[in-house]
This record gives sequence, C-alpha cells and structure tokens, in this order.
Amino acid sequence: MNATLRLHLSFAALSAVTLLAACTAAPPPEEPVRAVRTMTLAATSVGGAHEYAADVRARTESRLGFRVGGKLLSRSANLGDAVRAGQVLAQLDPGDLKLGQEAAQAALGAAKASYEFSEAEFKRFKELKDQGFISGWELERRETALSAARAQYEQARAQASVQGNQTRYATLTADASGVITGVDAEPGAVVAAGAPVVRLAHDGPRDVVFNVPEDRVAEVRSLAGKTGALKVHVWNNGQAPIAATVREVAAAADTATRTFVVKADVGRANVRLGQTATVKVELPRIEGQIKLPLTAVFEVKGAPAVWVLDKATMTVTQQLVRVAGAEGNEVVLAGGVNAGDTIVVAGVHVLTPGQKVRLYAERVPTAANGAVASSR
Repeated sequence: MNATLRLHLSFAALSAVTLLAACTAAPPPEEPVRAVRTMTLAATSVGGAHEYAADVRARTESRLGFRVGGKLLSRSANLGDAVRAGQVLAQLDPGDLKLGQEAAQAALGAAKASYEFSEAEFKRFKELKDQGFISGWELERRETALSAARAQYEQARAQASVQGNQTRYATLTADASGVITGVDAEPGAVVAAGAPVVRLAHDGPRDVVFNVPEDRVAEVRSLAGKTGALKVHVWNNGQAPIAATVREVAAAADTATRTFVVKADVGRANVRLGQTATVKVELPRIEGQIKLPLTAVFEVKGAPAVWVLDKATMTVTQQLVRVAGAEGNEVVLAGGVNAGDTIVVAGVHVLTPGQKVRLYAERVPTAANGAVASSR
C-alpha cells in the first residue's frame, strides 16, 4: 500500500512539473539580421521626355458640299482617290434648277420689254413737252414709270444670274488637288445645301495631331513656334526622327477626354495621311537633382518614404520624402534626403524602424567551386 501511494505521489508531482513547464512562455526568437542592398545618394542631372500617340493629317482638310439642295444623282469620287483641282466629284439632279433658270430668263425678258417700252414712251412724251402739247407734270409721271421699269429690269437680270449660278452649283468640283479622306453621302440621297458630301485633304504641308493632358499643356504651349522642338517617330517608316514645330494648341479642353489638341508642323516630310506616329517632347535637364530606383520607395500612411541606413549602428530609419517625378525606372526626389545619405534599395517592405541589417554581398564562385561544379 505504501508503495502504491508513493507511485501515485510521484505521478502527481511529474504531472505538476509538466503542467508548469507548459504554462511557461517560450522566449521570443531573435529577429534575424537581414541583408539589404544600398546605394549612396549623389546629385545628378535630370531630364527625360514625354511621348504622345499621334497621327498624320493634312494641314487643310475641307468638307465639300453643294451650295444648293437636291437629290444626289452620282458621285465619281471614292475614298482614297487622288483628285486634281477642278475635277468633278459629284452631281445633283439639275431638273428643278433648270426649270428655275428658264423661269428667271422669262421674267428677265418680260422686264426688258417693259423697260424698252417705257423708255420709248418717255422719249415721245419728251418731244410733246418740248412742243408744248403736254404739261411738265405728265412728263415727270412718265419719267417715274421709266425709272421703275429700269429697276425691275435690273432685278430680273440679277435674279437670272443667281438662277444660272445655282444651275452650275449642281456640279460639285474639287477646289484643290488632294486625296478623298471621307465620303458622307451616297447617290440617291437628298442633301441639303451645305451638307458635306466628301472630305478632301489638300496636297501640301502635313501636320501630326496629338492630345496632351491639362497638366502638360503649358509645357507644350511654351514650345510654340520653336523650330524642331518636337521629334516625330513615324511607325513602319524606317526613317530618322522628323523635326516638328508646334503650330497650334487648342484654346479649350475636349469636353469628353479633358485633353488639348496640338498640331505640329512637319512640312512636306515623306509621310502618308493617317500614319501613326509618336511625338517626343524633350524636357530641359536640371542639375543637382537626386534620383532613386523605384524599388527604394514605399508608402507610409499615404506618403512616400525611404529607409536611411546608419552605418555606425547598422540600423535603418524611416524618412519621408517628396517626389518630383519619374525618369524611366527611377524616381526624382524633391526633398527629404540629401546627397551622401545611404538608402536601402531592395527589401524595403520587410524592414522595421531601428532594425539591424547587414550589407548584401553577392557570392563570387571560386575556381575550386567551379571545378567541383564541372565534375558534378
């Protein structure tokens, strides 16, 4: 019985020891000393360029339409056709216009006959007045009738000229040589006066047209009139970049895209209408700027920051910075750090303030290691 009691007491004591050991918290593991890549900041020059997608257009593009309304009888110009000045592009049904011209000619003939009769009558009454057979008042009345007949004749003659012009307006001709870039009406359609039928890109200087956002329009406006301020790379051309000059900047932003249309003059460069191009705007280089790789910058409560390394203690400290812009894969800083500071450029998202780190050193394989690897 005593042996049994001693066995139970020993088991209870062992359980208590085990329970106490389980309740005791294990010491936290030591934080590892992380290896980081760093760089020492130095002032340098910052430049860069902005690129915009563009397309080649004619300096002058006209929307041609008839000066009178009517039914479109035929259209001889098609999309992409090269036309010359004076070439017939389309034709309206001239039937009604010819009838109007005939009516105007008839009215002109009637007015002319009335005018000639009034003129002859006035001559006869003037002779009678000279002979004393009629009074001066009667002669004045005949003179007034002659003036009215003359005015009616001139009005009818002008109306006949207008009607004759309208008959000629039934034929649409090209006012300049160029290329048809659009067709807005097909034969059989009834078009109103002035409605566009075809679009004509005039031969001559070419423009590249592109859009810039609101925050860069002032930068582009400052280049207006400066020869060769832009460089244009035409796709699938194989030629060297073309120097271009800003010719026109829209006064107001587009209501849908909130961008400003810019037209740059490339003169008579060897480009085709509608070709896609890239316009490069070179930025002036600024000295004394600090740049960092994008991997060195992280965000702290919505603000950009970097890790600054203290080489004496080999610990890192957060430092908020101001970003001025970007240049390729680097960020340009406007403040927060100075030249000579050592900045962590890799592994920034796993660090904590005051953490000890060590510099990362790449292992260089020795000749012996290389021989072993070869043998393997």
